[in-house]
Amino acid sequence: MRVLLVGSQEEDFFLIREILDRNRGALPAELDHAGSLAEAKTMLQLENYGLILFEHETGDAAATKLLSDFLQSRGAMPFILLTEHADEKAVAEIIQAGAYDCMERSQLNGANLVRTIRCALGLHATQQQRQLAEDSLRKLSCAVEQSADIIFITDDQGVIEYVNPTFEKVTGYSPQEVMGQTPGFLKSGQQAPAIYRELWETIRSNDVYRNIEVNRKKTGGLYYVDESISPIRDSAGTITHFVYNGRDLTERLRVEAQLLQAQKMDAIGRLAGGVAHDFNNLLTIITSYSELALDSVVAGSSTQSRLQEILSAAHRAAQLTRQLLAFSRQQPQALRVAEINPVVGGIVKTLHRLIGEDIELIFVQGKDVGRIRLDPVQIEQILMNLAANSRDAMPEGGRLTIQTSNVHLDEQYAENKKAIIPLGRYAVLTVTDTGSGIPSDHLAHVFEPFYTTKPSGKGTGLGLATVYGIVKQNHGFVWVYSEPGLGTTLKIYFPCVQDRTTTLEVPKSCLADALRGNETVLLVEDEEALRRASAEFLGLRGYTVLEARDGLDALSVTKHHGSTIHLAVTDVVMPHMSGGQLAKELQTTRPETRVLFVSGYAGQTVLDHKVVDVENNFLQKPFTLTQLAKKVRTVLDHNKVQAHLADDIVRPYSATAGSD
Repeated sequence: MRVLLVGSQEEDFFLIREILDRNRGALPAELDHAGSLAEAKTMLQLENYGLILFEHETGDAAATKLLSDFLQSRGAMPFILLTEHADEKAVAEIIQAGAYDCMERSQLNGANLVRTIRCALGLHATQQQRQLAEDSLRKLSCAVEQSADIIFITDDQGVIEYVNPTFEKVTGYSPQEVMGQTPGFLKSGQQAPAIYRELWETIRSNDVYRNIEVNRKKTGGLYYVDESISPIRDSAGTITHFVYNGRDLTERLRVEAQLLQAQKMDAIGRLAGGVAHDFNNLLTIITSYSELALDSVVAGSSTQSRLQEILSAAHRAAQLTRQLLAFSRQQPQALRVAEINPVVGGIVKTLHRLIGEDIELIFVQGKDVGRIRLDPVQIEQILMNLAANSRDAMPEGGRLTIQTSNVHLDEQYAENKKAIIPLGRYAVLTVTDTGSGIPSDHLAHVFEPFYTTKPSGKGTGLGLATVYGIVKQNHGFVWVYSEPGLGTTLKIYFPCVQDRTTTLEVPKSCLADALRGNETVLLVEDEEALRRASAEFLGLRGYTVLEARDGLDALSVTKHHGSTIHLAVTDVVMPHMSGGQLAKELQTTRPETRVLFVSGYAGQTVLDHKVVDVENNFLQKPFTLTQLAKKVRTVLDHNKVQAHLADDIVRPYSATAGSD
C-alpha cells in the first residue's frame, strides 16, 4: 500500500517512514511526502494511494475540509490527521471534516500508528460493503419503481406487500387500495379455476409459473399480461415471499389483431374482386335477356310479371355485389358536383331495412344546402356505417335522425377547434341517435382503424374509420358528440363548390329520344351471350352494331369497315388485347371514334389500366340494357354538344371578319 504524508514538517516524514519500515511485516507500506496541499493534489492525480496522513495545525480546519472534499471527489479515500495538543472541539471539527481518525504526534510509535492505520482502513472498507450495498439496493429499487412491467410482491400466503407504479398505471388500483389483499380482485372470469390451482402448485414447489392471462382493471376493462411468478427463499431455503412480474400485452395484441383483420380484409377484397367479374357478367346477361324478353311479351300477362321478378332479383343481386365491393374498398369512385339532399334522400329510403322497424327514422332536409363534390356510393357508405352503429346502440329501439344543413364557418368557430379548418361555406350532414352513447375515454379513439367498443365478433372497427377516410378524401371534417345514456351525434362537414357553374346547353335534337340513335357502334365483348344481347338491344334502338370478341378482332373489324365508327363500347379486361390497348390503337386508326369502357372487375383492376374516366366514359357491370343505351347516348351526344359549343364560339368571329 502506498501512503502519502501531507505536511511541511520534513522530520515527521523520516520518522513515519522509519516506523513503517520497522513494521513492514505487520503493515507493508511505502511512504511519499507532499510539502503542501497543492503538491498533494498533483501527486494524488499521478499515483494510486491507499491512505493519506495529514499534518493538521491548530485552527487549520479549512485546509482539512479542502482535502476531505478533494478525496471524496476521488471516491472517499481514507485519511488520518496528525495533530498537536488538539482539544475536544478541534477533534470534533476534524472528524466532522471527514477524517477517519486522528492521533497526536507525541504518540507516534509503531504500535499506535499501525493500529490507527488498520482501524482507518477497516472503517473505510466497512463504509465501502455498506456503500455498495446501498447503491445496489438503490439501483434495485429504481429498477423496480421505474420498470415498464407490472411488479408486485406478496408474502408466502399471497397477501400483497408492495406494488410498483406501473401496477397502478395499468390496473388503476392505488397501492393503498391493494395492500393487505390477495390479487384475486384482478380476476377477469376469462380463465378456468384450474389455472389458479396450477399456479399455486407450481410456485409452492419452488418452480417459476409462466402464463399469458387476461385480467380486469379497476374500470372494468380487460388487459392481457405475460406474467411470471417466482418464489423468494431465505438462507435456509424456505419460501418467504413471491414476486410477480407482468408485461402488458394489450397494445401488442391489439396491433396483431389489426394486422390479422387487415389481412382478412385484404383477402375479402381479393375475393370480391375475383368473384365480381364473373358474377357481374352473369348478372348482366340475366338482366339483358330479361329486358329483351319483356319487350316481346304482352303487357299485363303473367309472363311479364315473372320476368319482372327475375329482373328485380337480378337488381338486388347487383346491389349486393356493389355493397361487397364498397365494403372491401374495391369500388371505382365517381365524383360529381351535386346537391346533397336528393342523394341523401334516396339513400334514406333504403335504410329502413338496415335499422329495423323498432327504430324511428327521420330525415330533415335543410334549405339552400350548397352543392358539393361527391360520390353517391361513398355517401351511401357513410350513412350505412353510421346507421348500423346507431342500430347497435339502440337494441331496444329508438330514434335515428338524419339532417342536412348549410353553414358558413368563420374565424371564431375555427379558433375553438384543435384542428386546422378552412373557413367558408359547408354542407353539413348530421346523424343523431338516442342510443347508449360513447364513454368519454373512447371518444378520442373512435375514428382509429379497427378500434371498436363492441364485443368480440360483433364489430370490425372499420365503420367510423371508413367514414373518416371518406370525409378526409373529400376535404371535409367530422366531429362526434356523445355522452353515455344520452345518444350520439356526428356532424360531417363537406366544403361547398362555387355557385358559379358552367352548364352545357344540349341541343333539343339530342334530347328527343335518349335511347335511340342512328350511329355506328363497335361492340367489343368476350362474353358471347352478353355481346349478343347488347347488340340486339342497340340494334332495335336504331344503331348499326359491329361485333368483336376481343381487341384484336375489333381492329380487324375496323380495318374492313369502310365508313365512320362513331363509338366503341369495349370491355376493359379481355384476352389477347385489353380495352385500353384497343383505345390507343383507335386513336391512331380511328381518331373520330369515341370509347365507352365497361367492366365487371373491381375498381382498382380497372383503374390500373389508366384509360378510364369513371365519370364520363365508364359503365360498371352489372348494368341494364336501358342503362347501356343511356350511357351510349350520353357519350355520343357529348361530341355533338362540344361541336355545337365550338360552332357558337367560332361563328361570331367569322361574322366579324366578314364585315371588315
